[in-house]
Amino acid sequence: MSDRRWQPRMGLGILLLANQLFSQHHVIPTVTLLAVVGQTLLYMGIINPPWGRTEVCLSCESILYFHDYRRLFLSAIEHSSDFHLYHNMASLILKGQSLERRYGTLKFLILLLVFTVASSLTYVGLAFCAAKYFESSSYMKTCAIGFSGVLFALKVVTTYHSGSSYQSIQGFSIPAKYAVWAELVLIHILVPNASFIGHLAGILVGLAYVYGPLWYLVDGVCRMLNPDLPVLGGRGYNPTGRQSYTYTRTTLRESQQARGEGQSNYGWNYHQD
Repeated sequence: MSDRRWQPRMGLGILLLANQLFSQHHVIPTVTLLAVVGQTLLYMGIINPPWGRTEVCLSCESILYFHDYRRLFLSAIEHSSDFHLYHNMASLILKGQSLERRYGTLKFLILLLVFTVASSLTYVGLAFCAAKYFESSSYMKTCAIGFSGVLFALKVVTTYHSGSSYQSIQGFSIPAKYAVWAELVLIHILVPNASFIGHLAGILVGLAYVYGPLWYLVDGVCRMLNPDLPVLGGRGYNPTGRQSYTYTRTTLRESQQARGEGQSNYGWNYHQD
């Protein structure tokens, strides 16, 4: 039985997101806009699928033992609250404006799909390793939802193309290449209910795209669908001409700028007994 969507859900986060969409819809690329609108309508209950968010939240146990593979995708598009949705979608708008214009509609769509599944698979792998190392079954049962793992992966890609050497996080200037790791720890401290493993999984997926095999996968799929697609992004490509990998504006900072506040939610854990 579904635990939600019997009545439309609203809130301040929805209103803030709607205002941003209406004011920027003419500059938001197609795939980004559809992804934001689709997840918003899903949260509000206007799209009413035959599942509830706790029925598709991602856990290591649900994938390895119960083989509920739909969770690898569906868990990422669910959100726990209106502000959880707002922060993630505001960040997606900023990243999508950059990456979708750079890669084009088709490649960005494939990138989102691959990152979604890859982040979930990496989450399962990390949770399994944590359960074995710490000898705790809680890592197998902890359930997570939200798009933030994908956002961390996208962050790695967007910052790969930048030339900034330093960035400011909460007023502290640190080397840009360490910024995403600092943000990973900072969000976990400020938002204890956030999924640390989910965010770490996203970072690893982003690195696997920039420097690893995921670039070949995404590029191969895109070329199968469109042989004339130019080579863009990923391994060996840096329009700044610099060979180092750097991080610029963080997801946390992007959300703060979009809302004007310092409190953010990125990925949420559900604890199941």
